[in-house]
Amino acid sequence: MQLTAEDEEFRARVRDWLETNLAGEFADVRGLGGPGREHEQFEQRLAWNRHLAAAGWTCIGWPTEHGGRGATVAQQVIFHEEYARSGAPARVGHMGEALLGPTLIAFGTPAQCDRFLPPIAAVRELWCQGYSEPGAGSDLASVRTSAMLDGDDWVISGQKVWTSLATVADWCFVLARTEPGSSRSAGLSYLLVPMKQPGITVRPIRQLTGTAEFNEVFFDGARTPRDMVVGDAGDGWRVAMATLAIERGVSTLGQQVGYRRELEALIDVARRTGAAADPLLRDKLARSWIGLQVMREQVLSMLDAAATGTQAEASVVKLLWSRWHRDLGELAMRILGPGSTVAQGSPYDLDDWQRLYLFSRADTIYGGSQEIQLGIIAARALGLPRQARS
Repeated sequence: MQLTAEDEEFRARVRDWLETNLAGEFADVRGLGGPGREHEQFEQRLAWNRHLAAAGWTCIGWPTEHGGRGATVAQQVIFHEEYARSGAPARVGHMGEALLGPTLIAFGTPAQCDRFLPPIAAVRELWCQGYSEPGAGSDLASVRTSAMLDGDDWVISGQKVWTSLATVADWCFVLARTEPGSSRSAGLSYLLVPMKQPGITVRPIRQLTGTAEFNEVFFDGARTPRDMVVGDAGDGWRVAMATLAIERGVSTLGQQVGYRRELEALIDVARRTGAAADPLLRDKLARSWIGLQVMREQVLSMLDAAATGTQAEASVVKLLWSRWHRDLGELAMRILGPGSTVAQGSPYDLDDWQRLYLFSRADTIYGGSQEIQLGIIAARALGLPRQARS
């Protein structure tokens, strides 16, 4: 990626703004939040996100006519990297800003864009993603949640699972079966559903880390107006796949800056404890460093080819980061030795390395399991026969 003088000036502005504003009331939110830690000072992080929005630093890649900055891909990469380097807290509006917003811009009606994009950009409404179900996780085409028209409303029945931040979300974008008797990817629709209504029950799922950012969501006659369909009714699969491709795009470069910081901290631990003298562990640390470079080049290559890349390219990116992060958690435990298996305090007080190890066990599962990603790559990139489905 070739950066221009304008790009470098943009980097300086982003870096200066973050350094100036991560102070005062926001000084204590540095480094908070993220996978396995979404419970940390949520209200303070929400206030920080709204502060970002007031200064025009949310949705920077959106077109200006939709409330964004119209930033180039290079500038979006710069922003995400500088945001991660600054230690700024994990964003609470990610689902709306990074996933639903671009999907609406690509597939939504003008009325839907006018209704939903401004509150997303201002972080006034938060979103969650209603994709996975029991029995239809990575095999998303097996969803059974149904939605039937009743007058001017869709009536939704079914269950979603592993729904991040559903307890705080105002809305959910839901993949539901709207054509009775349809199967697999046919007959699905992409619905926008308000979460604060009697027909929805949210139950947190306790994770290995002891936290509960994932949830079960039960739809028991929940309703949403009939015009809350993104794209055409029955064409939800195409819209849902576009959202997944967006999810694995430019923001992953900021994620990788966080990974680099974790690796550098682990290298410091290895040097301090003497573990770096072990040639096997030193080799694994070197391979981790190489893996980061591969990830970055893969994402840049995908972004250079197209705004979000193909589904196969997105699957490659997902495989790379999820395996790398899982392996880093395992390596941390090996470097820290037997003591790393003991909680720091009662009843279940984990340090950062223990939390990383436990949560990263899920990295190769959520967002599309590695088995499904390998199948996509085999069929769409290598031209191999598709796996038979029951």
